Amino acid sequence: MLNLLVLIPLSFTIPTIFAWMLFEKAGKKGWMTLIPFFNLYIFLRIIKKPLWWYILLLFPFLNVFMYMLMLVELAKCYSKFGLGEQFLAVVFPIFYFPYLSMQKETVFVDPDERPEIKKSVVREWTDAIIFAVVAATIIRTFLLEAYTIPTSSMEKSLLVGDYLFVSKIAYGPKAPNTPLSFPFVHHTLPLSDIKSYVEWIKLPYFRFAGLTTVDHNDAVVFNYPTGDTVSTRFQSNVSYYTLVQEYGRKRVWTDKRNFGDIVVRPVDKRENYVKRCVGLPGDSIQIIDRQVYLNGEKAENPEKLQYQYRVLTDGSGINPKVLDRLNITEGGRTQIPGQFSYFMTNEAKTEMEKLAIVKNVEVIAEPAGKWNPDIFPHDTAFKWNRDNFGPLFIPQKGVAFDINLDNIALYKRLIVTYEGNSLEVKGEKIYINGKVANNYTPIYDYYWMMGDNRHNSADSRFWGFVPEDHIVGKAEFVWLSLDPNKSLFGGKIRWNKLFTLVK
Repeated sequence: MLNLLVLIPLSFTIPTIFAWMLFEKAGKKGWMTLIPFFNLYIFLRIIKKPLWWYILLLFPFLNVFMYMLMLVELAKCYSKFGLGEQFLAVVFPIFYFPYLSMQKETVFVDPDERPEIKKSVVREWTDAIIFAVVAATIIRTFLLEAYTIPTSSMEKSLLVGDYLFVSKIAYGPKAPNTPLSFPFVHHTLPLSDIKSYVEWIKLPYFRFAGLTTVDHNDAVVFNYPTGDTVSTRFQSNVSYYTLVQEYGRKRVWTDKRNFGDIVVRPVDKRENYVKRCVGLPGDSIQIIDRQVYLNGEKAENPEKLQYQYRVLTDGSGINPKVLDRLNITEGGRTQIPGQFSYFMTNEAKTEMEKLAIVKNVEVIAEPAGKWNPDIFPHDTAFKWNRDNFGPLFIPQKGVAFDINLDNIALYKRLIVTYEGNSLEVKGEKIYINGKVANNYTPIYDYYWMMGDNRHNSADSRFWGFVPEDHIVGKAEFVWLSLDPNKSLFGGKIRWNKLFTLVK
């Protein structure tokens, strides 16, 4: 946070320097533009704005908007009221202000003596819309963004229909990779397959300083790691890599009727996922009979952890009111009479066992040694599944780890896709960027994310590590929660979830 408070005035000093001659025309010393902090105070004196504007300049990212207003007000002091002129003042101050100062007709007009400019209705609306779009974009990009929970992977911590606010400033907001994009949409324009962004300008990964760092059990929003390539027919509902594995690359790319177009997306335009951070950089993770272990110790389980259970009754059905009381929303009758399958918390399981009609409740588990091809790294050498996985080392930025033919399948995507290297295996040797390599030092930190609904969550167990440049923010609180299965007057609003913190 201290870094932000220091960098803010320094960064605002740069465009202010180019207003040197405009300061002099306003009766101030030009050299005052060179002094951080002080130059902003003089700036406010020239445009005659109150001291509380200066205080707002110290609030990270809100200050960007405030400084834009100051640039507009400075342009007005030199009788530049046109929308185009003010646009140039905000977007290109380092060019526009020197140009303006060199014009002989440019004369400083004290804000108190400035004539009132009457705007047309169109101009009033245009200014208001631009103001709203710029303000909302700054807030959405750097401070806070609203998200909706579309799937049940985080039940019962986060429910389908939860509307939550995600803090971008918690871990530090990212500079957008694709800054030229249509506001308020993600990767596709509404009611179309048209991209909402252009890639004429691509910015490298950069994260501003945040208030904290990702910690164990944080509910984290991030860009879907294997969403770099998607089928427009399936989007992220089915991984492109799964489709290629099942149907072959040639068919996936040519059969538009069944797969649509194949689209490659930059990091910031990949689907947003929310999961719980289970493993941090440098951790070794292992799952034994559904229990997560970190560095050999049992990890803390989320309070509302869920698994899938098989429920055997005396042949009777289970009353829907009972399911509602136990907050069981997924599952139902199987093809075997008297047998049901439900996703439940441990508390719901205990209550289910108390029912007179229930004979047995058992977890539906995948035993150790049974290979699940959907599980990362999708290699027969690793006989892992959703309930028995690892051990696996999570790479840490700047810390070298050994690579060899036995473990390269675990780290190949990290080295090639996430960090942009070439990798070849020739005989018994591994080549990275054409050189023999026995170890690798990552440039990013990596994280391990899992849903609380452990038997119904597509997470790191299926697609591996989450790089730090994919981290979007921290899920902070739920401001609205709507049950998609209920009517407006039949309990649709989950009143007990409104304005609750995400735990």
